[in-house]
Amino acid sequence: MSTIHDIATGAMRWLEPERAHEAALAGLRAGFGPRVRADKFPRLKTSLAGLDLPNPIGMAAGFDKNCEAPDALLKCGFGFVECGTVTPRAQEGNPRPRIFRLSEDRSVINRLGFNNKGLDYYADRFAARAGKPGVVGANVGANKDSADRAADYVAGMGRVWKCASYVTANISSPNTPGLRGLQERGALEDLLGRLREARAPLEAAHGRRPLFLKVAPDLDETAVRDIAELALTYELDALIVSNTTLQRPDHLSSDNRDEAGGLSGQALFHISTQVLRQFAQALNGRLPLIGVGGVESGLTALAKIKAGASAVQLYSSMIYTGPSLVARIIDELDGLLAAEGVDSIAEMVGADAR
Repeated sequence: MSTIHDIATGAMRWLEPERAHEAALAGLRAGFGPRVRADKFPRLKTSLAGLDLPNPIGMAAGFDKNCEAPDALLKCGFGFVECGTVTPRAQEGNPRPRIFRLSEDRSVINRLGFNNKGLDYYADRFAARAGKPGVVGANVGANKDSADRAADYVAGMGRVWKCASYVTANISSPNTPGLRGLQERGALEDLLGRLREARAPLEAAHGRRPLFLKVAPDLDETAVRDIAELALTYELDALIVSNTTLQRPDHLSSDNRDEAGGLSGQALFHISTQVLRQFAQALNGRLPLIGVGGVESGLTALAKIKAGASAVQLYSSMIYTGPSLVARIIDELDGLLAAEGVDSIAEMVGADAR
């Protein structure tokens, strides 16, 4: 099912990766993306942390860092879209080149470093879509040179709370030095305590929003248990599992495999799904999970859901397949559910553990 959008995606692969990304965003903003009904299949309707999603396929953070094309992405068929990561102050990120295609492995390495236009610009973009339909979440982070990174997350949450459908604290990018240290128990207790304290007045003023935490795939079993316990203690609403990995599987064949940065795409699928299973086991249904890493088909989406995810997100696979991928995935996923004889995707969540 080749479309003009897929042909355009093929042509953009001749561009340097970051220029291709910028061109794709510009094309979506100009209205050149596909038009797909996200609610086409009733059995894909999903409830996630109080959010009603037309389907469980989400756009991961990283593609639309500045909240410039969320509605165009929703029109591609996504059940929800996450914009960011945004930091309080604008920052350039790491030197270019900083995105590398591993085409033979259908994977990507990036070392972007939270490049974004800052919270003022981002919050204005969110405010401009007030009243529009669709679930659009805000992914917030910390500036590289921040003296108090937890304060950056509190500031980000505060600015976007009124307009975002949900807020994600991203503590798992490998490209901001020391950021993943926030996943360690003491640092995470401090961060989650401050977010919980700041959340109460925001809820009083603007109503409840789900608060998510995005974690790395490079965690041992003790870290998984600690994060799961703290997520429950501090009343988070879901975990996003996972960000990119610093691991380099032996099967990688691309010449770019040794570039520094976080690996995503097909090569991340098994690594991220394994840690997803560990979180599902540790949480035992007490907190929903969003599975990310290597989702590129209905089959891989369903595998994440069977491993314990209530919803999934993707990004890297669109680089190789184009924006019509979303329509293909929801078509395939509905067909797989029909073959399983189930009426709702919710029946498949955690099926592998049952």
